[in-house]
Amino acid sequence: MEFLVRTENLLPPDTPDETREQLRTGERERARQLREAGILKRLWRVPGRNATVGLYEADDPAALHDALASLPMWKWMDVSVETLATHPQEK
Repeated sequence: MEFLVRTENLLPPDTPDETREQLRTGERERARQLREAGILKRLWRVPGRNATVGLYEADDPAALHDALASLPMWKWMDVSVETLATHPQEK
């Protein structure tokens, strides 16, 4: 199944710089692992916001949840997910 995932990072502004850098590094590494596993297909930044739009592929919504919850920033993310279905013109 394919999913369009919108995330916005809501890390508190008073988070120490060292913690921010550790989280960024961890996010990059985990995203690389999800790409290698074929779960994260594409990722876009949203200009002017600390947000992304991603195309993910997972067996089911529970598997997607597990992948997203594995991200280091998970507990500071606002996440919305849309399940995608193939349009008849794409067949």
